[in-house]
Amino acid sequence: MTNQEQTPSRSFAGIAGIVAAATFISKVVGLVRQLAIAAAFGVGAAATAYSYAYVIPGFLLILLGGVNGPLHSAVVSVLAKRRQEEAAPLVETVTTLVGGLLLLVTFAQMFLADEIIDLVGHGLDATTRGIAIQQIQIMAPMALFSGLIGIGFGTLNAANQYWLLSISPLLSSITVIVGIGIMLLQHGKDIIKPEYAFIGGMVLAWGTLAGAILQWLVQLVAQWRLGLGTLRLRFDFKSPSVQEVIRIMTPATISSGMMPINFATVLYFASPIPGAAAGFNYANLLVQTPLGIISNIILLPLLPIFAKLANPENWHDLKLRIRQGLLLSAVTMLPLGALMVALAVPIVQVVYQRGAFKQDATELVSSLLIFYGIGMFAYLGRDVLVRVFYALGDGQTPFRISTFNIFLNAGLDWILVKPFGAPGLVLATVGVNCSSMLMLLWLLDRKLNGLPWREWTMPILGLTAGSVVAGMASYATLVGCQQVLGKEGLLILLLQLCISSLVGIVVFGAIASWMKIPEVDTFVIRMRQRFLKK
Repeated sequence: MTNQEQTPSRSFAGIAGIVAAATFISKVVGLVRQLAIAAAFGVGAAATAYSYAYVIPGFLLILLGGVNGPLHSAVVSVLAKRRQEEAAPLVETVTTLVGGLLLLVTFAQMFLADEIIDLVGHGLDATTRGIAIQQIQIMAPMALFSGLIGIGFGTLNAANQYWLLSISPLLSSITVIVGIGIMLLQHGKDIIKPEYAFIGGMVLAWGTLAGAILQWLVQLVAQWRLGLGTLRLRFDFKSPSVQEVIRIMTPATISSGMMPINFATVLYFASPIPGAAAGFNYANLLVQTPLGIISNIILLPLLPIFAKLANPENWHDLKLRIRQGLLLSAVTMLPLGALMVALAVPIVQVVYQRGAFKQDATELVSSLLIFYGIGMFAYLGRDVLVRVFYALGDGQTPFRISTFNIFLNAGLDWILVKPFGAPGLVLATVGVNCSSMLMLLWLLDRKLNGLPWREWTMPILGLTAGSVVAGMASYATLVGCQQVLGKEGLLILLLQLCISSLVGIVVFGAIASWMKIPEVDTFVIRMRQRFLKK
C-alpha cells in the first residue's frame, strides 16, 4: 500500500531473511507431518485414500489459500497501488464475493463425493474408496477457508506483514500430527494394521480440516488488529478496485484450478499402479519443502515490486527484476534438483524408511523423486513469470496456457505411463511445466516489446551445466562413501548424504562464483550481511 504512513519498506534481502526463517520452520513441521503419516500408514489404504480425497479440498487450500496463489497475487497486485484506508472495504467486498462462491463449491463436494472419487480413482478397492468418500465429505469446508486464507495472505503481504503469512501454514501440519499422536496413544503400534485404516483415514481428514480453520482464525486476528477488514459483508462489487481484483483473480483462479485437474488426470492413470498415489505425495513433499521455502523468499518480495513497475515507463526496471527472479530461481533450483536426482535413494531412506514404510516404498518414491528433481527450476521459473502477468493486470494469458496444458498433460500421461510406469507421469508433469515456461517467455517478449534473450539465457545455461557437474560429483562421492562405510544404518546413511550433498554444493558454488552473475552475487552478499549482523 502506498500510504506514506505505512511501515517503511524493507530491502529485498531483509524481506527474504524474514520469509526464509518463517517458511523454513513451517516446512520443517510439514515434513514432520508427512513423516508421521508415512510411519503410521505407509502406502496403505488410509494414506492412499487421503491422496485421492485431498485432490479438491487440499489443492484449493494450497492454490487458492496458499502464499503466491491467485487470490494472494490478485489482492497484492491491487493493494500495492492503493492507499491504506482503501484496504478494509476492498478486502471485505472481495471476501463476501469469494466466500459466497466457495460455499457452493463446499456443498458440491459433500453431495458429489462418490462421483468425485470414482472419477479420479476408478481402480480403487472398496475399502480405500469408502475411506476416501468419507474423507472428502469431512474436508469439503476447506474450500471456503482456502479462499478466506488466500485473501488474508494478500492483505498481510501488501501491509508488509511477512512473518505470519510465511509461518501460519504450519498450523495445518500440527493438527494432523496431534491427531496421529492421539491415535497412537490409544491404539499403540496396532495402527499400522489394515483394520485400523478407517480410523486413520478419519484422523487425517479431521486433522486437516481443523488445521485450515485454525490457520484462518490466526490470520483473521492479525487483519483486525491492522484495520485491514473484518467479517462484515459488503456488496460493492462495482468498485473500480474490486473490479480490478476480479479481472486478475477470475482467470488466475480458473488457471490455478487447472492444476488439480492435471493432478486428477495423473491419479486416473496411476490408480491401477499399487501405492502410486501415496508415493506421489511423499516424493512431492521432498521437493516442495525446499521449493516452498525458496519460492516464498523470491516471490513474496518480488510480487509487489512487479506491480509497482507495471507501467510502460518502468518496463526497463521490470525486465531487470524479472531477470533477477529467474536467475535466483536457477541458482537455487538447479543444484537442488541435481542433488535430488543423484541422491534420491538415500534421501528417501533417511526421511521415510521406518515403521510401515518399507524398502518397496523407498524404491517407488525414489524413482518418482528423480523425475521431480529434473523439473524443479521449470516449476519455480514458471511461477515467477505468471506473477509478472498478474502484476501487469493480465490473468487471461496464464489461464489460456493452463487450459492448453490440460490436454498436453493428458496426452503425455497416456504416452509415458506405459514405458515408464508411475515415474512417467511425473515426467509428463515436468514436460508441461517446461512448456508453460517457454510459452510465458515468448508471450512476455511480445508484451514488453522484447526481452534481452542472450543476457538471460547464457547465465541459465551455464548454471544448468554447473548443476550437472555438481550432481555427478555428488553421486560419485556417494558411491565412494558406500564402498567405505557400507549401506546399512541410519547414521551411516545420514553421514553419506551430508558428505555427498556438501561436495555437490561446493562444486556448484565454485562454478556459480566463477560465472560472476551480478544479481546472484549481490543477493548472497546482502543475505550474508543480514544473518552475520544478527
